Amino acid sequence: MSQPTIPITPLQRVVVRPSGARARLERRARLLAWGGIAWHFVEFLIALFAGIAAGSIALIGFGADSLIEALAGFVVLWLFTGRRLDSPTAERRAQQMVAVSFFILAAYVGVESIRTLVGGDHPEASWVGIGLAACTAPTMPLLARVKRRVGQQLNSAAAVKEASQTQLCAYLSVALLVGLLANAVAGWWWADPVAAIFIAAVALKEGRESWRGEGCCDTC
Repeated sequence: MSQPTIPITPLQRVVVRPSGARARLERRARLLAWGGIAWHFVEFLIALFAGIAAGSIALIGFGADSLIEALAGFVVLWLFTGRRLDSPTAERRAQQMVAVSFFILAAYVGVESIRTLVGGDHPEASWVGIGLAACTAPTMPLLARVKRRVGQQLNSAAAVKEASQTQLCAYLSVALLVGLLANAVAGWWWADPVAAIFIAAVALKEGRESWRGEGCCDTC
């Protein structure tokens, strides 16, 4: 009598990163977070004062985005410090904290943009804002790419989503640049709040994905 055959499913290969290599990646993640925080605070101050001077909701929204990105950077520092290292609970909490920052940005920029459109407020031209957007647009994707690579190597969805927020800053820079140039050159005042509404919609999408725990393998 033949013995019954029991199928054996091969185990998937699990790559275990040496502790020394992971420690270097965590240190790199912290350095990237600190560098991003410093730059975002500079962005915040320039955009805020230029936005108030010109009455531009897109510029003020850009400044708010920079401040919230700094907050997201502090979340990454919190995640990769002390006992929270390699903690699934801390990782999930960090994802939710990043998601909340997205929601705050989307709510503020969306409401203020609609208020500007309905009220017919005409922002003035801001060449300082145009210069800031022109500087940020090409540099933020590079920073986001490095952050995303480190986050993926650490298998950290929160770190990857924080990199997505840096990429969002690049989208916002391009939209801001188009809106400010359209207002300054062609007098299309409505391009400013329309550009901000687009960014608010993207921020809402990113926030929902982060809150649901998605994004560890994002490559966008």
